[in-house]
Amino acid sequence: MKAWIGMMGLAAVTLLAGCGDDVGKVSLGVFTTKDVIIEARQDPKIPGVTCHISRIEANLDFADPSDMGIACRQTGPILPADLANIDKSHGGEVVFKASLSILFKSLKVRRIYDADNQTLIYLSYSTKEIDGSHKHSLSTVPLYGTQAWQAPVTQNEAPATKN
Repeated sequence: MKAWIGMMGLAAVTLLAGCGDDVGKVSLGVFTTKDVIIEARQDPKIPGVTCHISRIEANLDFADPSDMGIACRQTGPILPADLANIDKSHGGEVVFKASLSILFKSLKVRRIYDADNQTLIYLSYSTKEIDGSHKHSLSTVPLYGTQAWQAPVTQNEAPATKN
């Protein structure tokens, strides 16, 4: 009976571990404890956008390296109401955050709205300078073809007049 309960507990833990955002994990070799982790994160305010973030996870280290990559794509509808609820300031807003060390280093993903080009920009970056550089990566999601896209108004367009 105890063995059966232990097996059920192990199965539950395994199932819960599978509920995370990790969609891939690649070992960097036999003689290293470092892996490339790929996470899928949906934008909390624009559910039609999913970002895949790759980063190094250094098991047995106090801090993960700061290198990361990001690719964001439209994976569902993007509606005008979604855009109405986002921060449209020049600096945008943080949409994801993950700790990379016990020493205040974190990975952040910030969404910035480029109104002129009707594009969502997703910038991933490390909050701690490494070797004189803040590591960062960029991805964009154009709104063209979505319900949120607005046809640009040009100065040369004038309403037609009836003769």
